[in-house]
Amino acid sequence: MTTLITGASGFVGSKLCSELLARDHEIQGIVRSKSLAHLAPSIRKHYRALGNIESDTDWSKALSDIDFIIHCAARAHVMNETEADALAAYRAVNVEGTKNLAEQATDAGVKRFIFLSSIKVNGERTNSPHSNPLPEGEGILREHFSVNDNPAPKDAYGISKWEAERALYEVSARTGLEVVIIRPPLVYGPGVKGNFLSMLGWLNKGIPLPLGTIHNQRSLVGIDNLVDLIITCIDHPAAANQTFLVSDDQDLSTDELLRRMSKALGKPARLLHVPAWLFQLGAQMFGKQDIAQRLLGNLQVDISQTKEILDWTPPVSVDDGLRKTAEWYLNQK
Repeated sequence: MTTLITGASGFVGSKLCSELLARDHEIQGIVRSKSLAHLAPSIRKHYRALGNIESDTDWSKALSDIDFIIHCAARAHVMNETEADALAAYRAVNVEGTKNLAEQATDAGVKRFIFLSSIKVNGERTNSPHSNPLPEGEGILREHFSVNDNPAPKDAYGISKWEAERALYEVSARTGLEVVIIRPPLVYGPGVKGNFLSMLGWLNKGIPLPLGTIHNQRSLVGIDNLVDLIITCIDHPAAANQTFLVSDDQDLSTDELLRRMSKALGKPARLLHVPAWLFQLGAQMFGKQDIAQRLLGNLQVDISQTKEILDWTPPVSVDDGLRKTAEWYLNQK
């Protein structure tokens, strides 16, 4: 049995490939770059360069003798989008590119297609019993996202992921291809980038952060837990044609997350007690509302259905995941 992994050089894809090889799985990792010289010869033989993933990408050679596909490659979400038509740019890769791969996969006899989607399909935030009600006209927020929610993506990236899910289920209904959807929240772990990496840097340098009174609740997922769930879904009979939410199953407030990150780094947490409303006001003044939402808002994920259907629990605790992340970060210095 051979598994093809797209985005094999990315944050999730590279960890997934390493773990599958460690478990003696046969894999073919797909990367965009035509140069594989940086890979050791023993690893290089498992990879193939294919270029960009688009609506007309030819997968015929890559799909020979493939039983399962794990589609991690995507046009990733970015905070400061520069495309004039962002939705069209996301659709070209995340929807049309995904649908094209699925269509060719059915022709090649692939059994199952696992798609790494996003919790953004559910929405941007959840509510809490203590949060203020939404302004009139913005709807009602749930306390936890669940797999049974009506999708409510808000930005171009989330919309493209939802449209890709629908395209895959259309292909599945027509051809019998087994489809598995996984929607993770923020993923962290060794190799993490973006805001999480920035926070590690700030904490390691002892920079005071005005986040000591942020008592929200957010779900995260460590890379080890996400990869373990993906591998579980490769051949689990109950995973076919299911959508799964995933997290570490332990939600944290922003201040608690920062304190635990500081502990993992071996540094004191220098968190200033600034009222949340004042922090939010400052973010609005500097046009950083999106960052403020991620630091102040709630985003909680209910993974009970994932655990029940797959008889699965996250194998790595939050503290162990943060410790591994901190060790990786400190070793980069």
